[in-house]
Amino acid sequence: MPPRAKFTREEIVQTAFDMTREKGFDSVTARELGKRLGTSATPIFTVFQNMHEVQQEVRRLAMQEFEKYVADALNYTPAFKQFGVQMIRFATEEPYLFRILYMEVNEESKSFDAMLQELGDTAQVCIDVIQKDYDVSHQDAEHLFQQTWIYTFSICVLLVNKICYFTQEQIMDMLGLEFQGALMLLKSGQYEQIGVAPQKASNKII
Repeated sequence: MPPRAKFTREEIVQTAFDMTREKGFDSVTARELGKRLGTSATPIFTVFQNMHEVQQEVRRLAMQEFEKYVADALNYTPAFKQFGVQMIRFATEEPYLFRILYMEVNEESKSFDAMLQELGDTAQVCIDVIQKDYDVSHQDAEHLFQQTWIYTFSICVLLVNKICYFTQEQIMDMLGLEFQGALMLLKSGQYEQIGVAPQKASNKII
């Protein structure tokens, strides 16, 4: 008969989540987690097979926290711009949670569509809002979401890693310019892929 767990699964996950929030998941070793719980590392492995399982549960709680931030965006106009603002706010206020969600190295890369599946309902809500508010096709709404999400994600990474600092006003201007530019280009019907080729060598003698 296996030993009875001293702590519940929920207690262990919540403690690991709190530690991640404070110092990142790298600080959540079995030993340190046990110390925070006031015990040895052993009880953790009566509930989880390994620390990777703990990390997956912490990621689940981090995503729930992220969804709380962006859920309020529907109370603003334009709602999609507020989604971007809230995503950046989450990154700056919860940098370690942002890192475990979006900056962990995966075993292998995945397509953007596959990554969207991990965002759950958030991505689809954004796409529906774009389609409704800006009178575009579902395909164009998906394209606008992808372009703007990548741009917003880039701002988040710069802020989380303290590479750049942007004021709230600058962030609002950048998000607005990026989205409006992409929207106007799509609606104009003049979008085309522009390839890059080396310049022809000049025969001009200087």
